Amino acid sequence: MSLVLRFALVIVSFLVLVFVLKKIRRSQLYIDDAIYWIVSAFLLLIISIFPQIAIFASELLDIQSPANFVFLFMIFLVLIKLFNMAIELSVQKHRLNRLVQKLALMKDEEDHLKEDR
Repeated sequence: MSLVLRFALVIVSFLVLVFVLKKIRRSQLYIDDAIYWIVSAFLLLIISIFPQIAIFASELLDIQSPANFVFLFMIFLVLIKLFNMAIELSVQKHRLNRLVQKLALMKDEEDHLKEDR
């Protein structure tokens, strides 16, 4: 893994950590969501500081270069986050649908009570 890539990964890791901590302080990011980004940045930092991990993993998985392993690893982490967000979105859609149905029933009941008066 080239020195330039390692340096870029270290810089990006620190920038992600600073950005996430700033968002947490401003209450713009939940802690459980921030944990994912902090762990991802930490893993990226470890891989950039110890390139032997990427070299070993790329040889083990028969990937041509350690840089390709790093990119593949980060894509894998983003896909995991995307899948988790899709699950959360589905749950929220279901809850919103139930809330709208309850609200419609309450409005209908309110309309019937007004008609009876």
